[in-house]
Amino acid sequence: MFYLGVDVAKAKLDCMLLDTSSGKVKSKAIPNTRAGHAQLLEWLDKQKAAKPHVVMEPTGVYHEGAALALADAGLIVSLVNPAQLRAFAQGMGVKTKTDKQDSMVLARFGETQKPAPWQPPSASARRLKALLARRDAMADDLQREQNRQEATDFANAPEEVRASIAQSIAFIEAELERLEKMIAEHIDDDPDLRNNKELLESIPGVGPRVSAHMTALFAERTFERAEQLAAYLGLVPVQWESGSSVRSRPRMSKTGPAHLRKVLYLPAVTAKRWNPHIKALSERLLAKGKSKMAVIGAAMRKLAHLCFGVVNSGKPYDPKFAM
Repeated sequence: MFYLGVDVAKAKLDCMLLDTSSGKVKSKAIPNTRAGHAQLLEWLDKQKAAKPHVVMEPTGVYHEGAALALADAGLIVSLVNPAQLRAFAQGMGVKTKTDKQDSMVLARFGETQKPAPWQPPSASARRLKALLARRDAMADDLQREQNRQEATDFANAPEEVRASIAQSIAFIEAELERLEKMIAEHIDDDPDLRNNKELLESIPGVGPRVSAHMTALFAERTFERAEQLAAYLGLVPVQWESGSSVRSRPRMSKTGPAHLRKVLYLPAVTAKRWNPHIKALSERLLAKGKSKMAVIGAAMRKLAHLCFGVVNSGKPYDPKFAM
């Protein structure tokens, strides 16, 4: 069996091929480009490595091209949580950190842990994710420009500066409107995306923005249980206790995508008032003396569970279900 550890950087891929039958390892650095991805596949053929199990870390957008190229070539690709990989490296006693060493750790992780294969998202899901990322980036730019506009009002800035900011705000608002239209049309043109979005928006507290992001997530990843979704989003509580002296409050793991937790935060606050399930949960936790932030974290987790429930069952939200 062959395992290929791939350490991803913007410019290159450091690859380590491990042959478990002989224990031999071979390394190669390849440009992180389309031509480089094809070169990697040719190198694997020359090594007579029959469909190695590829193990990579998700690194922003830089891993996506290589992961898709390898998966399209029929190889099993696994994406490993960086925090999980660091803990594995510490357990192996690895103290140095180089690109070559990281690729070896990835290969050894694949050999010993047998991580689950990654399911490449469809072209439609990838397009929706890219549109949403662009929309969120433009929304952040708009907020920054509005903050600058407010600051110039207090600072009595020159008229030329005010006009520049106003022009920038007008452009961003128009671009946001165009992106929102493109996102809505893309979801509407795909029956699966449209159906999931409608199911999600049946939940009190889930609006267009949350439904679009969660629709993209469900199109990109498969979750077997609601708890698995909550764990991926980093919404599960983590205990920190040892003996009788070390007893910290449970805290949110925050191991998943931060932008999705950001998207869920305000809807969860709203759902505490208008969603029957989340309202009942919040009142029960407050009666037990839980802090307000702990209650909001639980509300975010419950909202994620409800999102999984409607998509998994294919049925709209039922306010009387299991109350």
